[in-house]
Amino acid sequence: MKYAALTGISPSVIAELKSGKARTLELSSAHNIITLTEATPGECLFLTSVNEEDLSPGDPGIMVDLLALNISMKRIELTGPTYFEERERMSARIKVQFRGTTIARDVEGRKWGDPTKVEIIRSACYRAG
Repeated sequence: MKYAALTGISPSVIAELKSGKARTLELSSAHNIITLTEATPGECLFLTSVNEEDLSPGDPGIMVDLLALNISMKRIELTGPTYFEERERMSARIKVQFRGTTIARDVEGRKWGDPTKVEIIRSACYRAG
């Protein structure tokens, strides 16, 4: 089974998620937001600190349960004495909870605009929670 993969996640965030508490993350990387457009709450996600372009079979990561997902656009207005500038920033807020550690077996979605998905090696040991 293929799982959506979020890449480039800070090792400290992954370590905190391993404590077992549900956490909310805000992601602004375009490739992660594209991947999340096909995810729905209740699914499992693969999170890794490896960058998207470097992700390959054998890379470690964690599996998390996606509890909540919100993708939104924020408007930022900057004004100065001679200009008015408007910017937009898309971000995704997700609430996730640790399920277990795993390793990527196969990676797909290398083309720009495609969601990143991985097949994982199932763990023989599970965390009770």
